[in-house]
Amino acid sequence: MKNSLLYCLAAASMVLSFFFEQAPATSDRLLVASSQQASFLSGLLPSEAGDEPRVLTPSDSVAYNKAAERLGIETSYTENESLLESVVSWLGTPYRYGSSSKSGTDCSGFVTRVFKEVYGLTLQRSSRSMFSSVQRVDKKDMQTGDLVFFRRGPGQPIYHVGIYLKDRKFAHAACNGGVMVSSLDQAYYSRNFYAAGRVDR
Repeated sequence: MKNSLLYCLAAASMVLSFFFEQAPATSDRLLVASSQQASFLSGLLPSEAGDEPRVLTPSDSVAYNKAAERLGIETSYTENESLLESVVSWLGTPYRYGSSSKSGTDCSGFVTRVFKEVYGLTLQRSSRSMFSSVQRVDKKDMQTGDLVFFRRGPGQPIYHVGIYLKDRKFAHAACNGGVMVSSLDQAYYSRNFYAAGRVDR
C-alpha cells in the first residue's frame, strides 16, 4: 500500500515537472505571436482619438468578426466597430412609418438613431432633408458609414435612405421587411440608386 502511494506521488511529480518545464516555452510563443499580431494590426487600426493607432485585442477581433458575419461583409478591422454593432442591434426591427424605435422604425428614423448612437450626431429626420446636408460622394468612393439615397426615376424625389457598410451592401429599414442588409447589386436597388453622401463627423 505504502509503495503504491509512493509510485503514484512519483508519477504525479513527473507529470507536473514536465508541465512546468513546457509551459513557459508555450507561453513565450503565445506572447511573441500575440505581440507580432498586435504590432502588425496596430498600423491598420485608427485609435478612438484619431491620433495614434489602436491595438486590436482578441475580444475586438471576436466582436468585429461576429458583427461582420451578421451583416454579411468581410471586415478589414478598419471599419467603425460601434457602427457595425449598432446596425446589428437593429436588425429585424419591424418597419413602422414615422417611428424611430426598436419596436418599429422607418428608413430615416433608423439612420438618425444609429448616427446618434454611434457619432452623437443629430441628423435631419427625412431622407430628402438628409440629402441636402451631406457631401456628395462618387459611388466608387463610398466608405463605411456613408449614406445611400434612392429615388424612383429621374426628376422623382428621394424616398429612401440607408447606411453603406461595404462590399456594396447597405443597412436600411425596408417597408417589406424592416431593418435588414441589402445589396446595391439587387435589381430594385440598382435601378433606384440615386446618390451617396458623407456626413461631416
